[in-house]
Amino acid sequence: MFDLVIGSGNAHKILELRELLPPSRFKLTSLAELPTAIEVDETGQTFVENARLKAVEQAKHLQRWVLAEDSGLEVDALGGKPGVLSARFAGKHGDDAANNRLLLEQLRDVPDSKRTAAFRCFVCVAAPDGTVHIEVDDACRGVIAHTEAGGGGFGYDPLFVIPEYHLTFAELGMAVKNVLSHRSRALRKLMPQLIDLAEQTR
Repeated sequence: MFDLVIGSGNAHKILELRELLPPSRFKLTSLAELPTAIEVDETGQTFVENARLKAVEQAKHLQRWVLAEDSGLEVDALGGKPGVLSARFAGKHGDDAANNRLLLEQLRDVPDSKRTAAFRCFVCVAAPDGTVHIEVDDACRGVIAHTEAGGGGFGYDPLFVIPEYHLTFAELGMAVKNVLSHRSRALRKLMPQLIDLAEQTR
């Protein structure tokens, strides 16, 4: 069984990753379970830079294999914002309610046809010496609603509408989100490479 640290302290992301990675093949440990884990400053200008930073620095510090990801929302009408600042768009890190309010405010006069957006996810897997072995990315496109809807998910999920379903991620629920989301798509790309890596390092 391949021992893999999930390089995130976000409980929602960890839950999604545990749902998507088969426990029969991988022993997953979150940063919350590792008292010696460090806080890596996300100083990158892009999702890929931040994912790489988190994987490499944590792997070298812990001397373990680390999977880290960086993801967020890019709204076309806002020139790609909030982008890498998605979690702290309104200032305070992780204040979903404030982030959603600010997003709606900035899109107040934007018509439906211009409210297109994409959730993007970049995943990086680094070895105990900090060497990057795998990098993948993917995206899920949608439209930003005018009001929040649904009680599931987290972050911008109550505002992110999947056009084919006419529902937000928060309304669709975890099972459907885990098929459609940017993170699940990136992880499906990752899985064959991760399984190969696990075989090579046995």
